[in-house]
Amino acid sequence: MKKLLLYLLVGFISIAHAREEIPQHQFSNLFVSVAFDSAGNLWRTRVKDDFVLVDMSRDLGKSFNKSIEINPVAQRIAANGEDRPKIAISPDGNIYLTWTEEFKMPFSSYVWFARSLNGGKSFEKPYIVHQDRSVINHRLDALNVAENGNITVAWVDERDLVSAKSANKHYDGAAIYYAVSANNGASFSIEKKLVDSSCESDRIVTTNKPDGTVVAMWRQLFSDNERDHMLGEIPQIANGEQSISAPVLKRATFDHLQEGTCSHHGPAMAIGGQGNDWWGYHMAYLNGKDKTPGLYYSRMDGVAWASSPPKKFGDYKNQASHPALLSIGDQVWLVWEEVELKGNESHTSIFAMYSDDGGRSWQGAKLLASSLGEADYPQLVTSKAKAYLVWNTVNEGFLLLGL
Repeated sequence: MKKLLLYLLVGFISIAHAREEIPQHQFSNLFVSVAFDSAGNLWRTRVKDDFVLVDMSRDLGKSFNKSIEINPVAQRIAANGEDRPKIAISPDGNIYLTWTEEFKMPFSSYVWFARSLNGGKSFEKPYIVHQDRSVINHRLDALNVAENGNITVAWVDERDLVSAKSANKHYDGAAIYYAVSANNGASFSIEKKLVDSSCESDRIVTTNKPDGTVVAMWRQLFSDNERDHMLGEIPQIANGEQSISAPVLKRATFDHLQEGTCSHHGPAMAIGGQGNDWWGYHMAYLNGKDKTPGLYYSRMDGVAWASSPPKKFGDYKNQASHPALLSIGDQVWLVWEEVELKGNESHTSIFAMYSDDGGRSWQGAKLLASSLGEADYPQLVTSKAKAYLVWNTVNEGFLLLGL
């Protein structure tokens, strides 16, 4: 596989104090999100000069058409490794976007949504997803579009933390809230709480069960100050009505990490099996415990909620971090970045492992790309049953590499 020599000046996993403000990155237009439509066109969203931009490539990322500005008024938009605009495309070709607008007041932000119903020719006026308009943190949004067209947006929300402080009560972390649209994004249901006491600085990832149920994964604050990962099933909308049933929540990892901070390092997740062959989830995540820190992969049984013994991967001495997962049936791809210091420079590489038996066994790690210069985290996307690595760098630009 072709090796690319690129560069990265990025430190390893920043361990942040609780409620530390997530910094804006110097190269905000570096952090992108992408999605393929059914015709194989690649859609990309990014931030430049306080605007969310969308463009499209018909030649697998070699060139893009003219960008469209989505927000009509300039905004301070979150654009860093864990928090960036998101893009998703429905089965019928509608294009959906979410992003976080940050305010001057620390720890305050809103989650916005925009849509195109004409294949990206134009986008309708954006609006705020949540009904709560308190000047608090609503951020780290996750965007999910199910096969039935339902749109789910989940985000980290600090309204309960603020309320507890006002009442002189203790509250750990932040909550996760979600809202669902069953009308192609014309409107969203009033948001509901998924869970209390999540880590306030780590991303949320989602996938879907075969019946369309949205499953989210995040880092959770458990008792005794333990920080491990949680899976949650979000109740579905049926006939336009949100289910009154409670979300199904299960602990996903059992590393018993005890830290006073969260890591700015969310997990990765992909569905395990498809259709009638569905069995659960693939998971990859950072475990920062003292004796065996590093990246780990494990399988979670979606029925019995039992996790397989975790498999360590990557070189922790080279700061292995920020994994991404993609599955197509029994085929599973796992990628991550590593940073090696050479003199005064940081040399960042993207590695990959592949499994053809649903993650039971893995081929050896392979180097996909390397970079000298600022670079984004690796992402995985699929089109027409083919897997692709997405990596954006300052020196070499946008990379889409078939796996």
